[in-house]
Amino acid sequence: MGSSKPKLKVGKTKPKADNFTDTSFRAKSIVVNQQSLTTSAPSSSSQFAHYLSLASSSKSDTQRRDALSYLTTQLSSQPVNAAMLLPTSILLPKLLPLILDGSSAVRTQLLKFLRLLPPEDISDRAEQVLLYTRAGMTHLAAEIRVDAVTVLEWLLEVAKEDVVTCPGGWVKTLKSFMSMMGWAASSGSSKWTSASKASFGKTGKAFPRQVLVLAQFLKVGLVESESESHTAAGSGLFPLCDVARHMIPTRSNAFAHLNLFGSSRDEEGEMYIDREDRQRVFQKRFQVAVDVGVANAKKEAGEAGRAAAVLSKVLRDGMADYSGVDDTQ
Repeated sequence: MGSSKPKLKVGKTKPKADNFTDTSFRAKSIVVNQQSLTTSAPSSSSQFAHYLSLASSSKSDTQRRDALSYLTTQLSSQPVNAAMLLPTSILLPKLLPLILDGSSAVRTQLLKFLRLLPPEDISDRAEQVLLYTRAGMTHLAAEIRVDAVTVLEWLLEVAKEDVVTCPGGWVKTLKSFMSMMGWAASSGSSKWTSASKASFGKTGKAFPRQVLVLAQFLKVGLVESESESHTAAGSGLFPLCDVARHMIPTRSNAFAHLNLFGSSRDEEGEMYIDREDRQRVFQKRFQVAVDVGVANAKKEAGEAGRAAAVLSKVLRDGMADYSGVDDTQ
């Protein structure tokens, strides 16, 4: 048998292809544009700011949630007396819109982060927090309304006095409650309020909680606090009369309710510093609707009935000493 291997002609090479590229050159270095190498890692504050930007502006629900989780971990791992990586005045304006976020995981993670902020930083910004909280309470999505009520509950824990005394904090928040719970007074010719929310589905489960948070809110605004009762008790001990009124104010911007340099406010946007003023406005605009709502909720029994009983007690304690005389007319 003959050999099957083809014979090559000596001295001739294989012709090069048409798309052949010569790679026989040698370069001393390769330069890549816009490349930066550094031996130092980014600082903690710059990383914190980066994740803050992701949490507030990312289009991905997962990225917003993970960025908030990072911020929460960094804030919780700091020493007790250590300064915050970024001040609350920068954090809140960027994160508060997430109260209205469409992702439940993002809203849950946001609440975990808010609970870590110093309470003294929240007091001066209660009006700003309430602006987004009220928007969430009247949102079309039931899940967002539920989480907004949770945010308000947290706010009442850390800055309860500021919640009811800041501009719009009393009347506007009560209007949001009335709208959310279906207790808003009808604008028609009928004398009865709009129908109460039916107790079924997600709305039914959330309704008792809404009643309880409303009770907390009204307790702060209507029921006399311990400090006020002590002041009233000692007001008749001559010469110690109205001592608290002559002390240095403990609130920042103590005369903000006078609105000396701001734009004019209506009844809804007014600051109601005195308990008597809050009682007057509540009796004038909301008490009838709340009483009807409480009566209807008691008929349902169960969780709604127990919550309504708590609210009813707050109303009795808060309005018991109100004379009902409107001296502003």
